[in-house]
Amino acid sequence: MFVLELTYTAPVERVDALRDAHMAWVNDHYEDGLFLASGRKGTRDGGVVLAAGDDRGRIDAVVATDPFVLDGVCAYRITHVAVTRAAPGLEALRAETAG
Repeated sequence: MFVLELTYTAPVERVDALRDAHMAWVNDHYEDGLFLASGRKGTRDGGVVLAAGDDRGRIDAVVATDPFVLDGVCAYRITHVAVTRAAPGLEALRAETAG
């Protein structure tokens, strides 16, 4: 899985102007099964998305289509995580190679 951390690089007013387009993009990726969880940081300076899979190229391609990226209002930090433990009900998040 991947942790996608967004950090706003523009004033929040510019971010807010793109929020509807960004949320439509987020919803599309929930529908296609890529996104598992997401939300705003409590500090209101970005957000976090948990994404399924282990194909970094796919993640990079998807992130490049985020309206926030296209309009230059955020930067992403992408971290690959091989989940080895998960709470009851979240076992499907475990990496195939976790054993």
